[in-house]
Amino acid sequence: MSSRRANNAATPAARWRPTRNVMALAGVSFLTDASSEIIAPLLPLFLVGTLGATVSMVGVIEGSAEAVASLLKLASGWWSDRLSRRKPLIVAGYALASLVRPLVAIAQSATQVLAIRLVDRVGKGIRGSPRDALLAASTPPAFRGRAFGFHRAADHAGAVAGPLIALACLQWLGMPVRQLFWVAAIPGALAVIVAIAFVREQREPSVSAPVVSTPKAPAAASGPFSALPRSFWLTMLPILVFTLGNSTDAFLLLRASQLGVHTALIPLVWVLLHGVKSASSTPGGALSDRVGRRPLIVAGWVLYAAVYAGFSLATDPWHAWALFGVYGVVFGLTEGTEKALVADLVPAIRRGTAFGWYQATVGVAALPASVVFGAVWDRYGAPVAFGMGAGFAVVAAIIMSRIVLTPPPEA
Repeated sequence: MSSRRANNAATPAARWRPTRNVMALAGVSFLTDASSEIIAPLLPLFLVGTLGATVSMVGVIEGSAEAVASLLKLASGWWSDRLSRRKPLIVAGYALASLVRPLVAIAQSATQVLAIRLVDRVGKGIRGSPRDALLAASTPPAFRGRAFGFHRAADHAGAVAGPLIALACLQWLGMPVRQLFWVAAIPGALAVIVAIAFVREQREPSVSAPVVSTPKAPAAASGPFSALPRSFWLTMLPILVFTLGNSTDAFLLLRASQLGVHTALIPLVWVLLHGVKSASSTPGGALSDRVGRRPLIVAGWVLYAAVYAGFSLATDPWHAWALFGVYGVVFGLTEGTEKALVADLVPAIRRGTAFGWYQATVGVAALPASVVFGAVWDRYGAPVAFGMGAGFAVVAAIIMSRIVLTPPPEA
């Protein structure tokens, strides 16, 4: 089999249309992100400016939250494989997060925000891997990049709507920040309703020519450490390295503020970022279906390194605006593509477990990444911290470009 085939390229012969589940899950993600992103752009400024937290504490909060979420994604993915059902975990995860997220409005300390964020991310951890496995099952392999890209586009469109809602409430209604945080409960509740009403369990679609052949799997995965293909584990190495330099985006918002972007405009910077993410995600996923997953991932990581180097050298507010715009393209190239690659490389019956390992790798590395980034910022300044992040991305891109990805043997 050629290396091009091994890198999961596909040339779809028919026009792709999102299935019912893809549309429903996209809608749920849109509403959830609208809820989350009403709060997210203002949270680092709220922590530092209102609650008196240090930049390092921001890193601890965000890194810890993502690490908890990702470890739970491993457990929930494996459990959904065992149950052969995804929807109960998906609904439970969205419901828990939507319930606790607005409680930031009554937090009086950074420690309380940490507790709220941890429970919020527990919800994310419960739903993440089962949702991605259901997305993969709801789409023919030849269109998998498009489906994941479309889902990420809807997710980021919600992240555009959220800050716009926040800006309207702050600027036009004169709403205090704490009161604004309660508004996040509305789209969160709608997301749970859509998940309950429209998401359906789904078996694997019938296709004549899968993108990557996978071996016959046993009836059920025996545990989260069940054997997964070698190529899957090889992809985890560069992803781990990249994530060690990929700290929370809260630092980008702090850097924008440091460069002179007014606090009232911070939600618009967030809107710009997620607008570009949303616009580029579906084309990026579609491109990975045609040219292969690996070239898109490597290109995205190289671009990430350039953006972080730019944040290291930036001196003016317009630099922050420009860099946030380019940064959004990184996600369009990589987010859906990475998930499509994971789905390509493993048997369907272990796909929840594989997504769990993928998310666990990203999340566990996110904690030291954010903590170390914050500590380096506090000790040596923002330029050094962003330069460090750029270096990790370059190393990860080199590793990804050199590893040999051999698809599993034909069934």
